[in-house]
Amino acid sequence: MTLDFLAAAAGAGAAGPPSWMSFLPIVGMIAFFWFLVIRPQMKRQKEHQTKIAAVKKGDQVVTAGGLVGKVLKVDDTYVELELGTNVRVKAVKATIGDIIPPGGTPAND
Repeated sequence: MTLDFLAAAAGAGAAGPPSWMSFLPIVGMIAFFWFLVIRPQMKRQKEHQTKIAAVKKGDQVVTAGGLVGKVLKVDDTYVELELGTNVRVKAVKATIGDIIPPGGTPAND
């Protein structure tokens, strides 16, 4: 009888950590991914969107497919590019990968 009482008292006194402590590693992983993966990607995406919105006639651009061309006409959705002499294509504006700064390699060599 005394042994049962001591065992019950020892079991009640040695309780585990609170249940909210088991969620700390998950919260830590979410914070890790947010600050090191998701947030920088969102920042790059926003910078790319502002860069594409600023495309104007005469800019040299590189498409996502790797084509280099000169912008001839800009629309809300499409961009007309000159890839070479008398070679014009219509591309979706969102597929422009980058704008080549002036003084870069010309597209129509």
